[in-house]
Amino acid sequence: MKVNQMKVKEKMTVQQLIDEFSLSGVLGAGKLAKASNLLAEMIKDEETAVFLSLAGPLVPGGMRNIIADLIKNKQIDLLITSGANITHDLLESFGGNHYSGLGFDDEKLNHGGIGRIGDVYTKSTDFEVFEKKIAIIFNKIYEKVGSNPISIKDFLHNIGSFIEDKNSILKLANQNNIPIFAPGLIDSMLGLQLWMFNQENNLILDATGDMDDLSNIVFENEKVGAVLLGGGLPKHYTLASNLLKGGVDSAIQITMDRAETGSLSGAPLEEAKSWSKAKCGSNLVSVVGDVTILFPLILAGALDKIS
Repeated sequence: MKVNQMKVKEKMTVQQLIDEFSLSGVLGAGKLAKASNLLAEMIKDEETAVFLSLAGPLVPGGMRNIIADLIKNKQIDLLITSGANITHDLLESFGGNHYSGLGFDDEKLNHGGIGRIGDVYTKSTDFEVFEKKIAIIFNKIYEKVGSNPISIKDFLHNIGSFIEDKNSILKLANQNNIPIFAPGLIDSMLGLQLWMFNQENNLILDATGDMDDLSNIVFENEKVGAVLLGGGLPKHYTLASNLLKGGVDSAIQITMDRAETGSLSGAPLEEAKSWSKAKCGSNLVSVVGDVTILFPLILAGALDKIS
């Protein structure tokens, strides 16, 4: 097949642009088109459970509403994320914000009570509100469960029930019964606050309890499609949860990490076949680049295709 030269026209829809990428079919454009078409198939196929994993500062980076809408519209079946993205969802739920345009003088930022994530900024005053409000929620959950161990998934579900912000990922997950798994929860500001709460209380998280629930979801569904935004622990937890069933049936990965170091974050999805984390014959697409640019394009094209 020849490479068709792409055309860009005035007033093109996202899907029309994706179609041009698909007609080219090569390099990054070709992979992006394949990812968009595969995502449309995943969402449309009622037999496929869609697992979404989030690593990196995606909520601070402006993707909170995108994730929230996927949950609200039940276009994903579960979410696996870092504790940091949950923390930043709560920060906004409690009235805080993420900011831009404050400069890169980190010592000056430190003196001004500003934390930096790339070119995203947070205020210590917003975290002070977060700390006070999350402690109140911890206490409500503790009154409910006492010292009986609670899985991380159920813990996050309970937190969501106390959130008032209608745009909150946690609240929408609670309302729509979409489970959230966060295997590295303790490695976050939310985890730090839980540790501080437990200096005088005994709210116990059972991390292994999540494996029961997650494996049940894997075995209850005919097929699993994974959407891996970034790498790290959420990516591995998503793929490894499917190991006992021979691996995921399809997967999309967006990453900027490289394969040469042997790290999981940069590993090509095909490598997962050797571990039975992706099935032999599974449909896999890896796209290299910034998630905050590529995933909105991929998703917009997919939603256009299935509308």
